[in-house]
Amino acid sequence: MEADLRSYKGITPTIGQRVYIDRTAVLVGDITIGDDASVWPLVAARGDVNSIYIGARTNIQDGTVLHVTHKNAANPEGYPLVIGDDVTVGHKVMLHGCTIGNRVLVGMGAIVLDGAVIEDDVMIGAGSLVPPGKTLSSGFLYVGSPVKQARALKPEEVAFLKTSSNNYVQNKEDYLNEVS
Repeated sequence: MEADLRSYKGITPTIGQRVYIDRTAVLVGDITIGDDASVWPLVAARGDVNSIYIGARTNIQDGTVLHVTHKNAANPEGYPLVIGDDVTVGHKVMLHGCTIGNRVLVGMGAIVLDGAVIEDDVMIGAGSLVPPGKTLSSGFLYVGSPVKQARALKPEEVAFLKTSSNNYVQNKEDYLNEVS
């Protein structure tokens, strides 16, 4: 059984090389996924009223919801969803019309809202809420609802951001080779 990739208004998701998309995930419309990325069970991604971009070696874990904000008179570009390279998006995360930099870990159950910008090398704690329009600066751990800067990341935590995405690259290779 193949993954559920659906066209919307004549636009079909574009998938890079060696990407794993679980057959229970649903991807609709204007979605681009970079090489070696993975989309795990029960992910829902709707690129219907704007675009979604998922970078190389990024993993979108189980139960995550990805959506966008439409273009309108007050906000002519709307808010697409842009997720950088080497990002780990934990289980049951909601990302809505935001920008996620490279080497970011979004903890389980976190919510990141319209117009928020997460710079490179950031950790967002599980269950955190990033309000609309907020910018999270590079090199820090953020926690809470609403999110607050907790502390600077330790060198080993910064290194772990890449390790986490690399672990999921290996996981998706195993799935590509084993799961039918």
